[in-house]
Amino acid sequence: METKSPSQVPVGVDPNRPSVARVYGGFLGGKDMYEVDRQVMATINAAVPEAVDIARGNRGFLSRACRFLSRQTEIDQFLDCGSGLPTAENTHQIVQRFNDEARVVYVDNDPVVLAHGRALLVENDYVRMVGADIYEPDQVFEDEVVRTHLDFARPMVLLHVGTVHHYEGDGAALMREYIDRIASGSYVVFSHFYDPEVPELTRVAKKIEDILVNGPFGAGRFRTHPEIMAMLDGLELVAPNGSTEPGRLVPCDEWWPDGPSLTPLSDAGQCIVAAVGRKP
Repeated sequence: METKSPSQVPVGVDPNRPSVARVYGGFLGGKDMYEVDRQVMATINAAVPEAVDIARGNRGFLSRACRFLSRQTEIDQFLDCGSGLPTAENTHQIVQRFNDEARVVYVDNDPVVLAHGRALLVENDYVRMVGADIYEPDQVFEDEVVRTHLDFARPMVLLHVGTVHHYEGDGAALMREYIDRIASGSYVVFSHFYDPEVPELTRVAKKIEDILVNGPFGAGRFRTHPEIMAMLDGLELVAPNGSTEPGRLVPCDEWWPDGPSLTPLSDAGQCIVAAVGRKP
C-alpha cells in the first residue's frame, strides 16, 4: 500500500498540526485557524511576501469558471473535491444564482471544514457536504450521499481546484480515475501549483515548495507544464481569453479575467495555473 504524506491524512482538530484548508482560508482572509496555522503562513510570507497572490488567484479562477459553466452550459450538478473552509463566493452560491436548483456536493476530510460546511448548508436542499478522502476516488464515488445526490449518467462539473499539488502520488493516474467515471460532456475545473521552468520564477516556486514539502504538511508540489498537462489527458481544454488557439494552461489570474489589469502579475501569481476542460 502506498504510504500517505501528512497532507493526505485527516487532520482532525489537533491544534498542534496545521491544516491545508485552514492555511488556505487564512490567505483568503479567514480567521478559523490555530496558532500553528499562523506560523506556517508567517513562514511562507517571510520567504515569498506575494504568496497570497496564489490563494487569491486560485479562488478568483474558481469563481469565474463556475460562472462561465453556469451561464454557457446546461449542466446543473457539481462535484467540488477538496472544497476547503467556506468563504465568500462558494461554488453553490455562484451556480445557484443562475439555477437555484443546481446540485452541489462538496467533499473534504477536514472535520473543521465539514462542521462549518454543514452549518452553512443546513437550509439548502440542493447542496451536500461529504466527508471522504479525495485522493481515494472510490471513497468519493461510492459514497451514498454522492451517488444519491448526483446523477453520473448525465454530464457534471468536477472541480479539483488547488488539490492535486498536495498529492504525493501519481497525479495523472488520480485524475484519470476521476475523468473516467464522469459522463461524456462533463467539464473539469482544475488548478495546480506550477514551476514555469524560468529561473527567477522557479526560485519562487521552490521556496514555497520547500516550506510545504519539508514542513508539517509534507506535500505541496510545483509541477511542470508536461506533468500538469498529463493530469488533463483526454480533455478538450477551453481556449483562454477568447483566443482561437487550442486550450492551454495559463496563470489563474489570466483565465478569462473580469477586466483589464493595471498592475503586472506577481512572480508568485505566475506559479499557479488553471484550465477548464470538456470530456468528449
